[in-house]
Amino acid sequence: MRDTDHIARRFAAICARAGVPVMEVYARPFTVGQKADNSLVTEADERAETLILEALARDFPGVPVLAEESFAAGLRPLIDGDFLLVDPVDGTKEFISKNGEFTINIALVSGRRPVAGCVYAPALERIYLGDREAWAGGLKPGGQFDLRALSPISTRSPREGKKVAVMSRSHADDTTRAFAEAQGVTDTVSAGSSLKFCLLAEGKADIYPRFAPTREWDTGAGHAVLNAAGGRVTDPDGRDFLYGKVEADYLNGPFVAWAR
Repeated sequence: MRDTDHIARRFAAICARAGVPVMEVYARPFTVGQKADNSLVTEADERAETLILEALARDFPGVPVLAEESFAAGLRPLIDGDFLLVDPVDGTKEFISKNGEFTINIALVSGRRPVAGCVYAPALERIYLGDREAWAGGLKPGGQFDLRALSPISTRSPREGKKVAVMSRSHADDTTRAFAEAQGVTDTVSAGSSLKFCLLAEGKADIYPRFAPTREWDTGAGHAVLNAAGGRVTDPDGRDFLYGKVEADYLNGPFVAWAR
């Protein structure tokens, strides 16, 4: 399954459809639940994941899917090769606070690396795609995806004496700030969810360090977009950041996303 252009576009169409139930919940009062790992969940997560999984089963039959809410319910797919990652609502705290900075994420992992991905921010009506190239543009929830309406994006080269770090709006800590300072960061911007990868991908920041815990579905789609835009993701020592960590329940270690 290597036609990544086609795959990323299919992800975009699915994300646009999943944006409809997400925004329906977002527009009205909703109940916030708590999962066994103490993370938060709403009806939007569950409704979007159900729609996404049904669409992926039709479009990519037989390909294992690692999805956040299914995983929380105890479903562990048998992964031996390519697999899909799904985060139906990344940035639940942003969703609850209604600042718009939450995303729907789908990615394809092949050879332990994300090779195609889509990040969709339905409240912002903005979508990002990554495979061989990276694109970004506007898309309304439930709208018809059209690649011609998107523009190519790419990371920027480091600027002399001015390096911008993007930090998690909800999870920045002293270790993260100290790492950024050691890298010569002169300014920071905050963002929620996988939009942090996208800020690097479209040339608005230079580095995104993350030392707080994440799981693979949190990072796969944004990682794919950033790769396609010319960036990369490593561990803090510069080693490749890999996926398919079955033995660790798909828990990521610390990582750094780099624009160039």
